[in-house]
Amino acid sequence: MATKHSLMSLFHRTSSQGEHNPLNMSDEQILDQIYSTHVHSHTKFDVDSLFILVENTLRRSTLIVDNVVQGSKASLEQVEDKIPQANFNSPLYTLKQIYSEMSCKPPGEEIAHITTMAILVKLSNYEWDAKAVLTLAAFAMEYGEFWLLAQHQPTDPIAKSVAVLKGVPVLTRPAAVQKHRQAITELNNLVKTTLLVIELIFELEKLTTFDTKDVPALLPAIEQIPVDVYWAIITIVAIVTQIDYLTTESGNKQDLSHYGQKINIILSKLRKQIMLCRQQIEEAEYHHRLRKFFQTPTEIMEVFKFLVYSKDAPQLLFDGAAKTTVEITELKKKHVYLLISTLDITEEEISVLRPVYDSIKANDQYKIVWIPIVEEWTEKLHKKFEFLKSKMPWYVVQHSGPIAGYKYIKEEWHFKKKPMVVVLNPQGKVQHANAFHLIHVYGMKAFPFTIADQERIDREIHWIGSVVGDSHPHISTWIREQKYILIYGGSDKEWIHQFTKHATAFANDAALKDAKIHIELFCVEKEDKSFLRRFWSGIESLFVTKAHNTVDAVTQEVQKMLSYKNETGWAVLCKGSSVVMSGHGTTILKTVAEFEKWKEFVVKKGFEPSFKEHHERIRRTHHRCIHLEIPNAAGKLPETIRCPECGRIMEIFISYKCNHSDNTSIASN
Repeated sequence: MATKHSLMSLFHRTSSQGEHNPLNMSDEQILDQIYSTHVHSHTKFDVDSLFILVENTLRRSTLIVDNVVQGSKASLEQVEDKIPQANFNSPLYTLKQIYSEMSCKPPGEEIAHITTMAILVKLSNYEWDAKAVLTLAAFAMEYGEFWLLAQHQPTDPIAKSVAVLKGVPVLTRPAAVQKHRQAITELNNLVKTTLLVIELIFELEKLTTFDTKDVPALLPAIEQIPVDVYWAIITIVAIVTQIDYLTTESGNKQDLSHYGQKINIILSKLRKQIMLCRQQIEEAEYHHRLRKFFQTPTEIMEVFKFLVYSKDAPQLLFDGAAKTTVEITELKKKHVYLLISTLDITEEEISVLRPVYDSIKANDQYKIVWIPIVEEWTEKLHKKFEFLKSKMPWYVVQHSGPIAGYKYIKEEWHFKKKPMVVVLNPQGKVQHANAFHLIHVYGMKAFPFTIADQERIDREIHWIGSVVGDSHPHISTWIREQKYILIYGGSDKEWIHQFTKHATAFANDAALKDAKIHIELFCVEKEDKSFLRRFWSGIESLFVTKAHNTVDAVTQEVQKMLSYKNETGWAVLCKGSSVVMSGHGTTILKTVAEFEKWKEFVVKKGFEPSFKEHHERIRRTHHRCIHLEIPNAAGKLPETIRCPECGRIMEIFISYKCNHSDNTSIASN
């Protein structure tokens, strides 16, 4: 325990150096010193009841001061006292020790600092909020008594005598009030502010029961509590020194302005921190309730309402077909497809759902609803929203505020600004967390777009037809006729020229004609840009639908196809809509060009085995590492992907690509 002698000797050692002036110290320097006084023993006592008594005392005392100084007649009956626990025992001995440490000290920031450190040493076994409450209680006990005597001295002889002993008349005579009006007002206001600061520290400490993962704003606020407690205590010390000066009329006054500035800054900061913490707690509790909604069978309309609308928002939908607003009761007992996107959704992306809408519009059991995600609405975005809304025949959320469940959509459904379709059944259960890519690739073949439908369709090997079959009339015909098709492309025009030359000769070779093998050639690079964009978009969607599947031959072919997107050349051999194999430009060109070397095996082994075997021989001598460029698609992507060529786990690299284009999204008119 620090003695007065040791504290004063510490003051003399440090005052010349100026190292203990808190006004010149950073928060880190203060922390270094005050942590040395703290012992993690978790001494328990009824701090809640103590704070209630302190608050009752100071609210009434400060009101009495306002009446004395301002001459007002505010009634103390207006103050509502809180009630502490009935069996509360005051830590009187500790409170007297603390006040003894504070009283009769000369003014000055360094002495106030040393006194504060001595108090922290005495309270080393208490939690930080308890240290602040105990110090404030020690002060309140004296401050309350002082102003209680001031109030009762005119009518109570004992109060009058004790008041004289306490120096109350020195400060409460009309002449003294007139002389010290500004100082008393400043001091009393600082008492009020310090009470508020400690009240907020106390409140903040109670929030520590929440997980900082759910309430991230809590962590920096908690870390700052010891420094805030230090400033609250040193402010109380300075107030006591100023009271001593005013009541004894001796020595020098204590400048409180610096403490007032600091404590008001802390008050403002704490209010913001607690407001942010409470917002995050509310969000976390909402998040938890929403998760329970989706885990427990609940009427779809109630789930939708809770997911989309904040408390006071109008709950309306816009019917794109009827061009009118409707109540959300239209969703009651329905299967609902939630189209979730930003306002950057393109016309092509909107068109993905048109065939679905056309097929289900006569069936009242299925509804599509667009939920636009906008972080901050502007007039320009409102216009864009209206334009996009006009392009959609289904329901649209008619709500120009934040989506209540945006955090849930982002974290649980992995929304990444790209369009996604969440499939919900009439009980509000998620049937598919993102069916957009499934719909994009397979359309109504995958209806009603549940996980079970995806698993069913994933077993099919006829995936190339879903990507290009409906996009080109020639391919649709060749697929129906079960012809062999060599689909090819690449970024190198010379490679395309060479492949076209050798593939044409290969397809027209007499040996194949004699074997009644007909091969059609289709170069995607010779089609328009819109077709090319749809082709690779279809491959990307196909990849996403298969990303979490057990890796089979179909999944490997899709991965290989996606890896060819930016290569010099590539080709895929199909029979009808079934993929036989795909290959990189280097190996597939050589396979076709060297037909003379393996044509004799076509009759013996068959065309497909012969093609695959020769390509595999070339591939083994031309090994290349592949890379996959995966779009930042909505939905959760796998943490690891094995190379479709060698089977090893591929490394992950992150790249950023500017996708600015005047044609990539719908512009508002």
